[in-house]
Amino acid sequence: MPKFSPPDKELKEATRAKLCAAPPPPDDELDPRIEVLVNDLIGRVADRWTMIILEVLAEHGEMRFTQLGRMVKGISQKMLTQTLRQMERDGLLTRTVHPVIPPKVEYKLTDLGLSLGAAFCGVWIWAEENYEIIEQSRRKFDASLNKS
Repeated sequence: MPKFSPPDKELKEATRAKLCAAPPPPDDELDPRIEVLVNDLIGRVADRWTMIILEVLAEHGEMRFTQLGRMVKGISQKMLTQTLRQMERDGLLTRTVHPVIPPKVEYKLTDLGLSLGAAFCGVWIWAEENYEIIEQSRRKFDASLNKS
């Protein structure tokens, strides 16, 4: 089994500068904790449900668990619970339990959650701007597979 080494530091810095349109910090200011956090958050928001839940809560405000489950089509109760817990752990939302029978639990985005949603607005804009190019590329690729 081949050993994989971490990406070359210069390559990572150049890539970050390209993507972020900002120069990377000097070597002595690179914080490995930030890199770990960014990788962790990308993994989390790139999952199937986090960004959808973020969007639903941003659009509708505070919501009960069952309301969220209805609004997030296709999510299981177990996956909704897991995703909400992780989002709460990361500080993206608050969970409020009201002491009534039956229990009433509501979820609301924090300022941090709202700012993450705003940060990913660029992805929506990019998708809108490049929709036709991507669809054309997909059709061309799929057609080439069918010829083989």
